[in-house]
Amino acid sequence: MRVSWLRLVGGRTRSCSRTEPRRVVPTAPARRNRRAAGVTAAPARLAAHLRAVHDVAWQLTEQLNASFPALAFDRDAALYGAATHDIGKVEHPDELTGPGHQHELTGYRLLTAHGVPVRLARFARTHASWTDPDTGIDDHLVSLADKIWKAKRVPNLEDLVTAHLATVCGIEQWHSFAQLDDILDGLAADADHRPAYQARYPVSA
Repeated sequence: MRVSWLRLVGGRTRSCSRTEPRRVVPTAPARRNRRAAGVTAAPARLAAHLRAVHDVAWQLTEQLNASFPALAFDRDAALYGAATHDIGKVEHPDELTGPGHQHELTGYRLLTAHGVPVRLARFARTHASWTDPDTGIDDHLVSLADKIWKAKRVPNLEDLVTAHLATVCGIEQWHSFAQLDDILDGLAADADHRPAYQARYPVSA
């Protein structure tokens, strides 16, 4: 099963933590119309991955709002970024199962070519480049969700977020680290089912 990446960008994303997301299956006429229009199809596994990371980003940002009320960030933008960060893999499907970075710039170009504002499209380009000087807290939260969904801890990424939290909230860095660490531990503890959920969907039609 393959679904239009435009449907992924434009449609609602649903949680994969507690309930099975609704599978989006285009009708035959819709598939023909999208092929005629030159719309790229997205592998179902990519759709599953984006749902999983979006779900984690939702939980992460909700808990950050509760724990760090002084933290200012664009939650809607971060959630959009989580739901589209790997969209370039529609053009580089080999990177669904193996390493590679070609999808990052490709995803950014796909989104902007279809009218997505740069401020939202940028996450496709920045989600694996959190040390770049033009990235900020919104980008770092997308990167964090893209790692912690499978319980991967990345110290230099977490250090960036910890330092930002300490600065904007006026607290000691050890304090922001301890709170962030608790949040990430909780998300990681729920990670076992997510790769299995993603693997249920095919890489190709």
